[in-house]
Amino acid sequence: MISKHIIRIVMIVFFTQLFICGSAYSETWKVASLDWQPYSGSDLVNQGNSVEKLKKLLKSEGIELVVEFFPWLRAQKNAKTKDYIGYFPAWPEEVKEGFVASPAVDYSFLGVLSYKGSGATWDNIDLVFSHNKIGIVQTYVYPKDIDAAIKKYPKNIDFSPDEVALVKKTSFKRIAIAITDPKVMLYNAEKFGLKNIVVINNSIEKKDLVIALRNDEENKKRIELIKHIIEKKSKAK
Repeated sequence: MISKHIIRIVMIVFFTQLFICGSAYSETWKVASLDWQPYSGSDLVNQGNSVEKLKKLLKSEGIELVVEFFPWLRAQKNAKTKDYIGYFPAWPEEVKEGFVASPAVDYSFLGVLSYKGSGATWDNIDLVFSHNKIGIVQTYVYPKDIDAAIKKYPKNIDFSPDEVALVKKTSFKRIAIAITDPKVMLYNAEKFGLKNIVVINNSIEKKDLVIALRNDEENKKRIELIKHIIEKKSKAK
């Protein structure tokens, strides 16, 4: 039989390891995010590819990342409070006043999609916008040239609350061209069994995915630290 002394030693070792594991993080940071699958998502494994990358970066410095998901505008609003360090993932254009952008944690692409047989092309922006129904996500901040075309041809613009609505409108031929990240659109097309979505241009522009960090006194050390962590990771590659 196993002696009580051995059992006692085993239990001490077990609880010591438990204590060590429980103390692995020196602090906890919380960010507000959105369901933007596969980059971020409340029901995804590891909460999405980009969130997973950020978690690993911070974990290497003993920082635990907690992510809470909201509609995008609400996430940005909540990030103004001291409960959060900021919001993520954001394009640089989406870093609002009162926030500062971290270095790139990950990357996405801005592209153009349509439905099979639409005949839509992507060449001259002005020509495309003047002759087609264009679908965009209403809460996103697009690059300056796209934004200028949106404002120039408002009657040709169809606004969607998110990519789920955008991909369905495209599949059902309510719009000829959708402008967003192709990976997000194709992910949702597969999720909802929409087989007629095609990519016209896979990469109009490569987009940094950054943390929009609340720019205040309390957050200044975190801003410098995350810059240091990401830069150190980049140099190590």
